[in-house]
Amino acid sequence: MSPRLLRLYPAGFRRAFGDEVAEAYREAIEGAGPITRLREALDIMAHALRLRLGVGSAHRAGRLFAATAPFALAATGAYAAFLLASTLNLAYVIGLPDLQAPLGYAMSGFSALTLIGTVLALGGRFAAGARTAFAGVMGSTVCFVIAVLPGFVDMPPAHLAYLTPPLAIAALPLLCPPDLHPPGRIRTTTGLLALLLWAPLFVVLLGLLDAGGLGMIPLWRFAVTVAAALVLVGGPALSGILTPGRFALAAAPFLALGHFAGVVSQDTLLPCLVLLAATGLALRLWRRRHSDPAGLA
Repeated sequence: MSPRLLRLYPAGFRRAFGDEVAEAYREAIEGAGPITRLREALDIMAHALRLRLGVGSAHRAGRLFAATAPFALAATGAYAAFLLASTLNLAYVIGLPDLQAPLGYAMSGFSALTLIGTVLALGGRFAAGARTAFAGVMGSTVCFVIAVLPGFVDMPPAHLAYLTPPLAIAALPLLCPPDLHPPGRIRTTTGLLALLLWAPLFVVLLGLLDAGGLGMIPLWRFAVTVAAALVLVGGPALSGILTPGRFALAAAPFLALGHFAGVVSQDTLLPCLVLLAATGLALRLWRRRHSDPAGLA
């Protein structure tokens, strides 16, 4: 094992478990190809980063990330689906010259990759799906930077900060400790493949709705993608939102990416917060009723 990889760990952890980590790493890459070696090295780096940040499974922050990671993924996937549906809708109604450009196709492709990664993660392959979703968001960010490159030097810092929230939200599930990954909703490979086929079809149907009807209203379109993502998250993840702090952290990605989608603005922020507060209260009452034996009588 490379000493550089081992030095990523805190000194105390290296002294106590460094030999075990190095031996496990050697066994994992023995006779393996370059892709496996790279994946194992990335796993070592992620594990060391979680320990340095105090977000391991033995830490309170690690359990917090584990509880909220599915919602960060759901928000990321909902936003990607919203972008794809909006692009398809506009292309169908008025046509978009930008779609003919390679960069336009690339951005749509990365949004599709983000959506597939989200579905894969929430469907049962959390680690692979979370990495795929993050790669899609990273690709979209790079495309955006390339698009604005001619005026990049003169761009205000506030515009550069615009790139940060989607990346941070997509990266949050990567900090979830592996032993606390949420259980897969889909138990069979066939079911997961069916879900991966259904998700793009759902986006196409949403994007090709009547141009003069509800499909042209961004709030409605974003709400549909969020609702579909929350259905995929399911009850087990919702049951892990035990405190107001966890609920706030789970809701924050939807508010942030809703702002990027043009749905959450200064005029709509208060109604959104009221709706979230009502949802949190309803969830708390529902959990209390179902956890109280008297409520089940």
